[in-house]
Amino acid sequence: QVQLVESGGGLVQAGGSLRLSCAASARTFSDYTMAWFRQAPGKEREFVAAITGRGRNTNYAVAVKGRFTISRDNAKNTMYLQMNSLNSEDTATYYCAARAYYYSNYERPESYNSWGQGTQVTVSS
Repeated sequence: QVQLVESGGGLVQAGGSLRLSCAASARTFSDYTMAWFRQAPGKEREFVAAITGRGRNTNYAVAVKGRFTISRDNAKNTMYLQMNSLNSEDTATYYCAARAYYYSNYERPESYNSWGQGTQVTVSS
């Protein structure tokens, strides 16, 4: 498993931007598919975005496509989520997740075996 630590959450006004970071302790970070999920109070954890080990492929949830961008810097063992045009529906705790090698079923939380502790994003209207 990989140790993951998120940062960058906070309070932002609607229409604003935030960038989340996820630092990983992996020996070979590029071996890991990485993803962002989020969970709002009273709701299930939902997929936000995923990226392959070398960053060549990315996928997004419909709700965030065109507003959020997932990226990674394998030299820094860090993944990012740039969030633009935020709205109140984006308010949630955001989690980063990792799994070794495979990209199939990237949108399912059960596909990942390493999780961060989460970072809170609150969008005020």
